[in-house]
This record gives sequence, C-alpha cells and structure tokens, in this order.
Amino acid sequence: MSERLPLVAIVGRPNVGKSTLFNRLVGRRRSIVTDEPGITRDRIYGTARWCGRSFEVVDTGGLVPDERAGIPAEIFRQAEVALTQADSIVLVVDSRAGLTPLDAELARRLRVFGKPIVIAANKVDTESRTTLASAFFELGDPVFPLSAEHGLGVDELLDHITRQIPETEAEETSPATHIAIIGRPNVGKSTLLNRLVGDERSIVASEPGTTRDAVDMPVERDGRSYLFVDTAGIRRKARTKLAAEKLSVVMARRHLERSDMAILVADASLGVTAQDASVASYADKAGRSLIVVMNKWDLALQQAREQDKTKKLSPTELQSEYEKIVRERLGFVGYAPIVFLSALSGEGVEGLFEHIDRVAGARRLRIPTAELNRWLAETDIGRSSAPSSQSPEVLYLTQASTDPPTFVLFTRGTNRIHFSFERFLQNRLRERFDFTGTPIRFIIRTRAQKPRRARAS
Repeated sequence: MSERLPLVAIVGRPNVGKSTLFNRLVGRRRSIVTDEPGITRDRIYGTARWCGRSFEVVDTGGLVPDERAGIPAEIFRQAEVALTQADSIVLVVDSRAGLTPLDAELARRLRVFGKPIVIAANKVDTESRTTLASAFFELGDPVFPLSAEHGLGVDELLDHITRQIPETEAEETSPATHIAIIGRPNVGKSTLLNRLVGDERSIVASEPGTTRDAVDMPVERDGRSYLFVDTAGIRRKARTKLAAEKLSVVMARRHLERSDMAILVADASLGVTAQDASVASYADKAGRSLIVVMNKWDLALQQAREQDKTKKLSPTELQSEYEKIVRERLGFVGYAPIVFLSALSGEGVEGLFEHIDRVAGARRLRIPTAELNRWLAETDIGRSSAPSSQSPEVLYLTQASTDPPTFVLFTRGTNRIHFSFERFLQNRLRERFDFTGTPIRFIIRTRAQKPRRARAS
C-alpha cells in the first residue's frame, strides 16, 4: 500500500466558502455549494495536486463550537476527527463580513491541535486584497486573501501549503470499484458505510435527511480497492422542498451514474416500498450493477416471529419467504442479489463483500463471439412469448462492451424487438453465463431482407 498523503483540513464557521475552496483545490465539483448555510455535514475527502506535489484535502461542516444539540454538535465532532488526522489546517473566513467573535473562538480552539494554521480570507474579489484581509492577522499569520469562486489568490495559498511536500510522480494504480450506497432517507445507509469501512465517517442520526453531501471512503481489502459513496436519501420531488435537499438528490443521482454499482439499502422492518422500487429503477436505467440490501433484518425477524407464532419457521425459512416478496416487488431488477443484514450490529455485513466482488466481476465479464454464437445456436428462440412480428430472425451475436455488458444483435426483418423477446434473451444469457447483479443491454443491427426473385411465367 502506498504511503499516506499529507492531509489538509478545511474548517470555518458556516457559509464562509469552505466547500467552494475544497472544490477549487481538488479540481472538480465534489462538495455541494449553495447560499444556504449548513450544507456540508460530514467529512468530504478529495485529492489535490499542485506543481508535482500531491496531498489530500478534507472539507468539514460549518463549525459552531458552543452548539451542543443534535446535528450541529455532531458536525463539530466530525470536524475534530479530521483535525486530529490533519497535518495542517486552513481556517476559512469571510472577508466581506470581517472578523467575527466566532472566527476568533475557532482560531483559539484550533491552536490546541498543535498543527500549522493558515488563514484563508475568502470572498476577496478586488485588487485591494491585502487591505480587506488585514483585519484577520489578529487570528495568526500567514493570511492569504483570495476568492475561491474565481480562483484569485488560490495559487499563493497552494504554494504555501505544498512548500514542504516533496514532488512525486503521479501513481498509476488499478482502478477501484466505485460503489454508490443509495436508498430513501433514514434506512441506514450511513450506518452501513461506517460498518463497511470500520470508521465513523458518516453522521448517523434519527433525523431523516442527515446526509446531504455524498460521503466517500476508499477501502483496501484482500488486495482489492473499493470506493464507497454514501449518498443523500432519494425521495420524491413533491416531498423535496429545500433547495439544499433538491440539490443533494440531484448530486446523489449524479454520483450513482458515475459509479460501477449501487447498493440499494431498504428497511426490512418496513418492507419494500414504492420509493425503494423507484430508487432501484434509477440504478437500472443508469446501467449500474445492483445489490439489494435488506437492512435491519434482525428487527424484521423479531417482528415476523411475534406476528406469526403458529408456523414457527426457522430464520432461514423466514428469509426465503421474505425474499420471494422482495423479488415480486422488485421484479424488474431480478438480476440483483439480495443480502439480509443488520448494519447496526454488523451481522451479515462481512458477506456483502463477496457479493460485491462477484457483481464487479460479472460487470466486466466478456464472452468471446464464437462462444456466444454456439450458445445462440443451442437456444430455442421460438420459446419466446413475443409476437412473431417483433421476434426477428437472429443472425448472430457479439459483445460490444462491458460496464455494463452490451451485446450487438444482428437480425433480419426488423430493427425493433419486443420487450419480452429481449427479456427472454437476457434470461437465457444469465442461465449460461454469470451476469449476477448487472443489467444487460442489446443494440440491434438490421440486415435488409433479400428480395425474392420473380417466378418465370
């Protein structure tokens, strides 16, 4: 495993532009940015590179040190974890608002960590940058006046941050499997992420919608690399009112589309809901591989035993009965394996990695054309229930790509095939080849019918 990169923590009170600076440093829109304060709640990590020097950056939630209730207190605790791990600290302040008592209190508390502190006086968009930032020298030195939004002055900050970091070649590493943890609000996505990575990276609270930004965490396990992304709870648009909530749902779907696979987390104690099915459809339409996790399975088992004491089914039998119900309600993603676990207790979580590895392998599986066409010759196409007008004459088949597995179907007679014919081919392919957990796509290529010769009279 490569040596850990130096870690720079970005901290400050709410709405001073920490996430804008974070996005500027890592070179992409990773953290959500709006005018509404309190958007970032968890620790968001990214990698930055400047003049041949690489370092890691962590964005933290807006800090209110004296707030002890609920999520604000948890945000402060999450930030303290980042500050303990950090090699240096960037305290972001708002030059337009001037020096506030909260800025001074945060600077005082940061000195306790014994780390080098840099003051980033943000929102300086004029040439008189030094004048606007001069008030903040009271907090410490150095002070860098800058505009994170427009990039003004950020170069000087980067020069200072990286001055003691040695130049290195950009490492070529095997790509990690990107896994988006998706689901409706309050089903245990963040608890599952914390359990998978063995670190309390996501804030866990009973309040729905706690996670707004996507929280990602790389994991190395048995020589394999994973990147888990805990996304915001996806809910119906009609129930999404705040601008931050709407944007977090958009970002959740965007992170899903950039991932290799998704873990759909549902609450087993409540059963599969229409919203669970809607979230699953996002993954299917995006072509992402899928694993369905029925979380809180221990609670669901307890409920089942209390409701039906006559059958006295074993846990295995109850799970089998429950799986049938899940399959019925999520029939359109029948290719997805179903895992029963409790993220809170950890029961069943270890086995989830085996499913992830199998699904990741299936997503990259490539079948040689000769083997595909031997399979095609052995398949009774006539068994399809599709109308004969939309059951084309299949000439041959080849695999065009992976991620997800995509096949080109060369046919004669029509460039459209009935959905039931496509489903028939998908099911037969799955019977022969291991495409567990991954959708299958078809591209139709039509060859024109040969004209019939006129009979001689």
